[in-house]
Amino acid sequence: MDLPESTKEVALPKDPLEMIIGQNTAVEAARIAAKQRRNLLLVGPPGTGKSMIAQSLARLIPPPKEEIAVLHNFANPERPILEVRHFKPTSGRNDGKLVPVSQIPRHVAEKLGCACSVCGNLSTNPYSCPKCGADKQIKGLTPFDDLISSKLKINDRVYTIRKCRDGSEEMVVYERADGDKIRVYDQKSLAKVADSEMRPRKVIVPLKRNTFIQATGASETELLGDVRHDPYGGHPEVGVLPYMRVIPGAIHEAHEGVLFIDEIANLGYLQRYILTAMQEKKFPITGRNASSTGASVRVDDVPCDFILVAALNINDLPSLLPPLRSRISGNGYEVLLKTYMEDNEENRMKMVQFIAQEIVKDGRIPHANADAILAIIEEARRRARLTDDASGLTLRLRFISGIIKLAGDLASIEGSEFIERKHVEAAIKRGKTVEEQVSERYDSWWRAGMSEYWGRVERGDGKEVA
Repeated sequence: MDLPESTKEVALPKDPLEMIIGQNTAVEAARIAAKQRRNLLLVGPPGTGKSMIAQSLARLIPPPKEEIAVLHNFANPERPILEVRHFKPTSGRNDGKLVPVSQIPRHVAEKLGCACSVCGNLSTNPYSCPKCGADKQIKGLTPFDDLISSKLKINDRVYTIRKCRDGSEEMVVYERADGDKIRVYDQKSLAKVADSEMRPRKVIVPLKRNTFIQATGASETELLGDVRHDPYGGHPEVGVLPYMRVIPGAIHEAHEGVLFIDEIANLGYLQRYILTAMQEKKFPITGRNASSTGASVRVDDVPCDFILVAALNINDLPSLLPPLRSRISGNGYEVLLKTYMEDNEENRMKMVQFIAQEIVKDGRIPHANADAILAIIEEARRRARLTDDASGLTLRLRFISGIIKLAGDLASIEGSEFIERKHVEAAIKRGKTVEEQVSERYDSWWRAGMSEYWGRVERGDGKEVA
C-alpha cells in the first residue's frame, strides 16, 4: 500500500458529505434530502457517523430566509402576536414629529435616558449628564428601587396613553432619534407606520442562526418551547410582559434547518408532538407548568418547517412511534448504516483521509507518520474481526477517533513531531474497553465479581461470609 509520508500531505475534501467514509448509501440519501428537503431515519450502532451525516446535511441547505418574533398585544397581553418576516432594517423613517427633549413628559424623559437623576438636566445623551457629569440612572419609577440594580436602564422607545380633548384616549409613542430631538408618534402618524414596527417586539428565532439543531434527550420544554414564570405576575412596573417570557423550542429553532434527534425512541410520548409539528409545519408555544404564570400565555401557529434527521439503534426500532416512522419514510428515506467496509486500496485511502480529518479537527495533536497510519489501519482490521466477525475495516469510527486523539496526546506530551507507531500501540493498550480489561485480568465476569466482593469484605463494607 502506497501511504503518504504523513497525514500533513492529505488533501481534505471541501464537500462535508465527502468527509463521511464507507456510508455511500447514507451520503446519497443525505444529498437528496438536502436538495429536496426530505427526512432521514438513520439506523445503526453508536459511532457509525449518524450525527456527522446530519451536520453535513445541514451545511448543504440554503441559509434561513425568515425571522420569527412575538409582539406585545396591548389588547390581550397573554396572547402575544406572532410575526414572521424577512429581515428588514427599520432605520431611516421620517414619519412622526420631531420635538426637543423639553417638550416631552418628565417620566418619558427618564425612561428614554434623557433626564439626569442628580441635577434634573435634560439631554439626549443616554449615558452621562453633560451638565454635572453624573451617570444617568432611572430612579423613582417604582417602589422597588432599592431592590433593582443600579445598572443603566435605557429604553429606545416608550409607550404611553394620553387623553384627547374629546375625553377619549390614544396611544403615543416616544422614540429616540438622531441628534438632540425625540420623535413622537400620535394615533394619526402611527397609522402610517407598520403596526409591528411600533409594538414592543422580541425576536425568538433570528434570521442569522445555526441550521443544525440537536435535540437528543431534550425535555418537553427544550423540545416544544415554554413561557417563563414571572413571580410578579406581569406587573407593568416590576414584572415582565408575557411576550418577553416566550421561549422557542428546538422544533422552532430548527425552522428552515435540520432537527437532529439521536436515540429518538427514548423521547417516548414526545414523539407524537414531533409528528404533529411535521404534519402541520407549525406548533404553538405555551406555558407547560400549570402552576406558573406562563400557563395562561399562548402563541399559536409558530412555524417549524424542518428536516428531521432521526437516529436510533436496530433494537430500538419497535419503540419508534409507527405514525412518526411512516411520516419520515413517506417524505424521506430509511438507511441502515454499515459497520465495516471492504479492505481494499480505495477504502484504506479513505481511512487515511479519516485519520487526517480527525487530526485537523482536533487541532491540538501532531500529524501521523506513515508507520502510525499503518498501525491505525491494522487496528481498524482487528476491530472489524473482533466486533463484527468480518474481514474488512471497521466503520465504528468513534473508537478509532479515540485512538487517534489518545496517540496524539502521547506524542504531544513527548514533544514528538509526528504521531508514531509506538504512540498508537500505547493508545490501543490504554484505550481498551472495560469488558476487554476484565477479560484479560479475570478471564470471566464471575471472577471479576467475586474479586470485587472479597475486596469489600476485607474493607469491612461488605457482608461477612458464614
